[in-house]
Amino acid sequence: MVMWFGFDWQSKAAVVVIMTFFPMLVNTLTGICLHGAYGTGSHVFLCLKLFAVSAFARLPNALPFIFNALKINSTLALIGAIVAEFFGTPIVGMGFRISIEVGRMNVDVVWATITVAALSGSLFYALIALCERRLTSWHPSLRKN
Repeated sequence: MVMWFGFDWQSKAAVVVIMTFFPMLVNTLTGICLHGAYGTGSHVFLCLKLFAVSAFARLPNALPFIFNALKINSTLALIGAIVAEFFGTPIVGMGFRISIEVGRMNVDVVWATITVAALSGSLFYALIALCERRLTSWHPSLRKN
């Protein structure tokens, strides 16, 4: 990536995009191609075109899968950005901070940075889970017993 994009933020963003693209693609396609009991039969009688079928019948059914991919990717993106910063970057981020402070044997700063990264990842995951609860409350997996 460094050969193509250089040492700037673009190479780090490319690593994050590559890490998160395929989980998002697989989960979204699984949700769209899944023929469950929610809205799959009614669109035949309404004679809707393919776009309308996708927008009104398949996309809402795919939302739980899309949110699952977003939750996975929220932590993957953070890990990818931190790991990408390990390899010679002028950007001062968490990965750069960990790399420098390990060399200085400054263990407390390393653990503080790891703790901030863990809390950030947990916060991102929780925000997406909250959005999922609000937008897909109709799905059986999120209903209360």
